[in-house]
Amino acid sequence: MKRPKRLTASFVRAVTRPGRYGDGRGGHGLSLLVKPTKSGRTSKTWSQRLRIDGKAVNIGLGPYPVVTLADARRAALENRRLTWHGKDPRKGRTPTFAEAARHVIRLRRASWRTGGKSEEQWKSSLEAYVHPVIGNMRVDEITTAHVLAVLTPIWNAKRVTAQRLRGRISYVMKWCIGRGYRTTDPAGDAITTVLPHNMGRKQHFRALPHREVAGAIAKVRAAKTRPGITLAFQFQVLTAARAAEIRRATWDEIDWAKRVWTVPAEHMKAGRRHRVPLSTEALAVLREARKLPPGANLLFPSPNGGPMGRNAPATLANRLQLGCVPHGFRSSFRDWAAETGVRREVAEAALAHVVLDPVEAAYRRTDLFEQRRSVMERWGAYVMNGVALRTRNSIARY
Repeated sequence: MKRPKRLTASFVRAVTRPGRYGDGRGGHGLSLLVKPTKSGRTSKTWSQRLRIDGKAVNIGLGPYPVVTLADARRAALENRRLTWHGKDPRKGRTPTFAEAARHVIRLRRASWRTGGKSEEQWKSSLEAYVHPVIGNMRVDEITTAHVLAVLTPIWNAKRVTAQRLRGRISYVMKWCIGRGYRTTDPAGDAITTVLPHNMGRKQHFRALPHREVAGAIAKVRAAKTRPGITLAFQFQVLTAARAAEIRRATWDEIDWAKRVWTVPAEHMKAGRRHRVPLSTEALAVLREARKLPPGANLLFPSPNGGPMGRNAPATLANRLQLGCVPHGFRSSFRDWAAETGVRREVAEAALAHVVLDPVEAAYRRTDLFEQRRSVMERWGAYVMNGVALRTRNSIARY
């Protein structure tokens, strides 16, 4: 792609080659930084090179496309005017880390689950470990060395806490980048090579290869256990949902005519409403659940009418020695989707995973529902046909 003498809106939109692209003469030091992300996509951010008090400094102007070329040029011109009059465009608007953290917590509050502990944990951890070191520093003055001064003393003794703190510092710094207070994340990749790497392999939920899922369901159906737990187990596998969503599911969330289960935001990990297309096999499970004794409008109530026990499906899986936990069937589904050619974004949407890439999230306007419907229908047929086959084989042996 040919680089223009001055940036154009079409060039900024289309360019993907990593590098820094200046706005040419008359651009007041404005440039677009293009770099790859861990997800394999491309991030684009604006910055401006100015001389303030005789020193060359970079000022972040925010990410593209949130900040357009026209927006960046207006900001660059205004900053240049301020420096011409001997003023520092950074002063009077750059917050301290503690102030920036308060803004971030306030913004995130709406996405956190009501009654949860997320806000309390953020505040207490930052106040205990971060604010005493960098809380009063302006965010554009904080370097990787300062972040290390926070993390190093607790990295070995309190590794999980330190990792969470690093993530929270990074989140605040990314907010600062978006607001134009700085251009880099001092808690990002640069810090990885400095911190110890003796954590060992991350522990994932135990899961079965997708070819063994049908056998696990057949084993559950053959076991002598409460019907509600058996049906809940099957429904979780068929919908690739989380256990908490299954436990709290109610009949008014089911639309039989449209074959949809709509999970309300307050039941979702991400705090956003999620629509689940119901396959033929999932609807068959619900028809069986209709025969259970009613309980508080729940799909799978406990014998006393309340929600099913939090650990009931996991206890069943352990008792039957299935070699997995119920949550692991989400991983089984994801592997099956990958091996059968399901597009990544469709599979991730089926699992209600949050889009991490900010550019992708900005342009995602659909939950890919109709595409997910055909995928879940295929998954249900794949799993339950296997169950039927295993049942027929077991009968033939007798």
